[in-house]
Amino acid sequence: MEPYRSSTATELNVKLGRLQALLIERNLDALWLRQSSNFVWATCGASSYIDRADSMGIASLLITRTDRFVLTNNIEAVRLMEEEGLARQGWEFRVSPWYENGDEVTKLTAEMKLGVDSCYRNAIDLSPDVASLRFQLTSEETERFRELGGLCAYGMGEAADAIRPGMTEYEISAMLSQAVESRGVQVTVNLAATDERIFAYRHPLPTSKKLQRYVMLVLCGRKSGLVCSLTRLIHFGPLPDEVRRKAEAAAKVDAAMIAATRPGRTMGDVFHLAQETYAATGFPDEWQLHHQGGLAGYAPREITATPASTQPILAGQAYAWNPSITGVKSEDTILVGEQNNEIITEMEDWPAINVQIDNQTIMRPAILEREPL
Repeated sequence: MEPYRSSTATELNVKLGRLQALLIERNLDALWLRQSSNFVWATCGASSYIDRADSMGIASLLITRTDRFVLTNNIEAVRLMEEEGLARQGWEFRVSPWYENGDEVTKLTAEMKLGVDSCYRNAIDLSPDVASLRFQLTSEETERFRELGGLCAYGMGEAADAIRPGMTEYEISAMLSQAVESRGVQVTVNLAATDERIFAYRHPLPTSKKLQRYVMLVLCGRKSGLVCSLTRLIHFGPLPDEVRRKAEAAAKVDAAMIAATRPGRTMGDVFHLAQETYAATGFPDEWQLHHQGGLAGYAPREITATPASTQPILAGQAYAWNPSITGVKSEDTILVGEQNNEIITEMEDWPAINVQIDNQTIMRPAILEREPL
């Protein structure tokens, strides 16, 4: 069993401070966090889900002006206290029998003005407000994100090394999942396409089609609530000139976006630069065929960028841009630092396209060319 890594008191206090400030700002007495993404954020990495597809999980948090509670059932309470470390964090538990529909929220918030991160009767939906509290990472979250990026990169490399022509997309995606999950990272998005399917679909769910020469792997991996994204492409045999030209163009767009993702700019600023770079590389309309990525964190994209985006870029945020041109794509996850940006899913042994922007060289992943077997 992986040992519980306790959060620091500093990180927890920062987050509780943000939540208390939201209560004051909205003139509320209590805030109920039901979404698993908000639960894991507020508890500095504790998981509330059993079913990964359930956005609400099996435990929730209630924060008032003076108290903070974990609401759950008797099946989950001990594990949450011990393995997830919530007893050590000082949360007060209110536990209901699994077979009863105990409405602890109503009891605890009688005569209170209640906010919630979802729709709920007689409460104010604060979903966007709560989500915005997650956007700027603490130093502890930044370290966890770096670790996650490295694990995802290693898993992607391991799967890429094992791919052979004749494998089905199902087999390829299963290898990627095994390589990542065996490192303690949960796969939340696992896309695989081979040959002509790469040119046909931007979001290719795996099928039984067999690989001939060309394969694309797309991964979103989650650990401690944080989500990294990256894409890699492999070609067996000589790479067609047109595909190479597209890959170099996509790399230039991606590098321009990464370089521009700095404090003082907005996501819209970065998007407009991407449009200009698409045009300058000979592909002016490709940006319309797929989103370009955006702010990352406790979702693959906390906010997806558009030309009208006004979200400011701040140090301590994470971004995952994913420009694509039909048949190719470039994607990694970055952290915005005070002085520069850091690509946390970089793969050192992967071939790179070096893009020169002003006085810096930004390395973007090239298509890995392998000998046909």
